[in-house]
Amino acid sequence: MKWKASKISTMRTWGLLLVIVGMGIMVFGTGGILVFGEVGKIIAAIFMVFGIISCFVSMGIYFWVGMLSTSAPVIDCPECGKRTKMLGSTDRCMYCHTILTSDPAKATGNPQPEKANETPLHTQP
Repeated sequence: MKWKASKISTMRTWGLLLVIVGMGIMVFGTGGILVFGEVGKIIAAIFMVFGIISCFVSMGIYFWVGMLSTSAPVIDCPECGKRTKMLGSTDRCMYCHTILTSDPAKATGNPQPEKANETPLHTQP
């Protein structure tokens, strides 16, 4: 599934979304000054506070993900061969989105040999 991402990438996406939403709220609140005049300053101040809170929450998420990323084990993806970080017992590759697991009980299938479709060479019986 191409739309699923690793846990670290998903959390970073939420952090980025909160920054964009916070900036949008601040810009929208500043527009209140132009539309409502003197009352718009109060509206702008309220929206500015909500936007700053959103940006601070985003900063907290980025800090938390950074701390998780430093302690995450780095493994080689068996599908694409690139090095990726894995959080928890199951995660996805950051590059090819292959499901990775360190728990054999959660593995969905056995790896197939590369030359499984080739016919073996037979010798005389």
